[in-house]
Amino acid sequence: MDIYEKINELYDRRREVELGGGDERIEKQHAKGKLTARERIDLLVDEGTFVELNPFIEHRSRDFGLENQKGPGDGVVTGYGKVNGRPIYLFSQDFTVFGGALGEMHANKIANVMDLAAKNGAPFVGLNDSGGARIQEGVVSLDGYGKIFYRNSIYSGVIPQISVIMGPCAGGAVYSPAITDFVFMVEKTSQMFITGPKVIETVTGEKISPEDLGGARVHNSISGNAHFRSETEEEIIEKVRLLLSYLPQNSEEKPPIQAVVDEDDYRPDLTDVIPFDAIRPYDVRVVIEQVVDQGSFLEVHKDFAKNIVVGLARIKGEVVGLVCNQPKFMAGGLDIDSSDKSARFIRFCDSFNIPIITFEDVTGFFPGVKQEHGGIIRHGAKILYAYSEATVPKLTVILRKAYGGAYVALNSKSIGADLVYAWPNAEIAVMGPQGAANIIFAKEIQNSEDPEQTRAQKIEEYREKFANPYVAASMGMVDDVIDPRETRIKLIQALEMLRNKKESRPAKKHGNIPL
Repeated sequence: MDIYEKINELYDRRREVELGGGDERIEKQHAKGKLTARERIDLLVDEGTFVELNPFIEHRSRDFGLENQKGPGDGVVTGYGKVNGRPIYLFSQDFTVFGGALGEMHANKIANVMDLAAKNGAPFVGLNDSGGARIQEGVVSLDGYGKIFYRNSIYSGVIPQISVIMGPCAGGAVYSPAITDFVFMVEKTSQMFITGPKVIETVTGEKISPEDLGGARVHNSISGNAHFRSETEEEIIEKVRLLLSYLPQNSEEKPPIQAVVDEDDYRPDLTDVIPFDAIRPYDVRVVIEQVVDQGSFLEVHKDFAKNIVVGLARIKGEVVGLVCNQPKFMAGGLDIDSSDKSARFIRFCDSFNIPIITFEDVTGFFPGVKQEHGGIIRHGAKILYAYSEATVPKLTVILRKAYGGAYVALNSKSIGADLVYAWPNAEIAVMGPQGAANIIFAKEIQNSEDPEQTRAQKIEEYREKFANPYVAASMGMVDDVIDPRETRIKLIQALEMLRNKKESRPAKKHGNIPL
C-alpha cells in the first residue's frame, strides 16, 4: 500500500466520522426540525474557520452489547473556530450517535477542549443535544460529567461560557448548562429537567408533558434557568453570535469597542418619558433606547422577573451592562426572582470588565408573607453583595423613586457607586411620602378638623423636606442633579473618566455570598 492509498483511507475514515449515525438518523433529526451537530457548528462559526479535534475517538466499553456498536466521534464533535473574527472553542453533541449520550471518551473530548479554551483565553460554547448519561457505561459516565462540572466551575469568571440547548437534556446533563453564564433554548425542541415526565408520574402521580415540564417557555419565564429563546435553531445560533460580539475573550480583556457615527447626544424626548405622578407606570425600555446607541440593547432574561430589566448595550461604542427597575411590573419593586436575576447579571459584568449602569425607580423590596417565607432577606442581600463586590465602573441614575433598603441596595454611594446622578423629580427617602407622613404625623392628622386636608399638607411637607434629590445631593450621596435630556452626555463623560479605574478588595480566598 503506497502513501496515496493511506491518504485515501484517511479521507474515507473522515467521511465515516462526519456521517455520524448515518443518513437514516440524520433524516430523523431533520424531521424533528433539528439540525445535525455539524450543521449547527457551520451556522455558529465564521465560514471555513472550524478545526475539529479528536475526530477518531471512539468508546471502549465492552458491556451490554456496546462492543458490537460503533460510535463515530463517540457522539460529540469538538474543536475551535472564529465568530466575528475572534476565536471560540466548542462542542456539539451528535444525537444521531447513541442519542448524544455522554460516556467516558465523549466526556474526555469535551474536557480537553474546555482546557484549551481556558489556556488560550477564549469563550467556550456548548451545543447540547443529549439523552443524558450513557447508562451502558455505568459510573464512568457519571465521572465524565464530574470532569465537565469541575471545569465549568473553575473556569467560571475566567472565560465566558455559553450553553445552547438543542434537544432533550435530562439528569446530569442539565447541571453543566446551569453553571455556565448564559443558557439558550429553542421552542418545542429543547427541554431541561432533572427527572423526566415518566419518572415524575411514577413517583408522584403527576402527569405533565416534556414541554410543560422543562421547555423553553418554562425555563425562560418561570424557573429562570434560561436566558434566551427563539423559534428555530438558526435564530438561536444567530443570537449566540450576537451575544459574543458584546463580550471580551476572557477576564483579562475589556469588551470590544465598536466605532460609532458621531451624533448629537442630547436627548430632548427624555423629559416626556417618565410621568411626573410618582405612581403612574411606564416602560423603562424607552429610557434605555433613548440613552444607549441605537439598536444596541440586548436584553437578558427578558421573560423572567419582569419587574427588573437587565441586558447589554453600547454607549458611544463602549459595552455596558444595564440594571433597571421596571415600573410597568410590580411598580418596579424588588422580589426574590428579580434579586437573583440582577445579582447574577451584576457578577457576570464584573467578571468580564463590563461597566454597570443602574437606572433606578424603586418603591422598595416587595412585601408579603410568601416573599418573607421564601427568603427575600437572603435573596435581596445578593444584590447588596454583588454591587459591593464589583470593581468595574458603577454608575447610577435615579429616575424617579428611590426608597428604603432598595435605594441602598441598587448601587448607592454607600456600597461603592462611583457616581450617582438624580433627575430633578427624584424622590430619595426612607419610604414614600404617603407612608412616612402617616407615621410621623399620625396624631396630628387624627386630631385635625380636616384629617384628609392635613394628611395632604403633611405629605407635601415631607416631600419638600426629604423626598427630593437635593437633600441627598447636599450630603454627597448624589453627585449631581442632572437635566434628564443630558443623561446620555453625562454617562458618556463618566465612562470616559472611569475607563482606567482600578480598585482592589481585601486579600481572601473568596467571599461567602448569601446563596
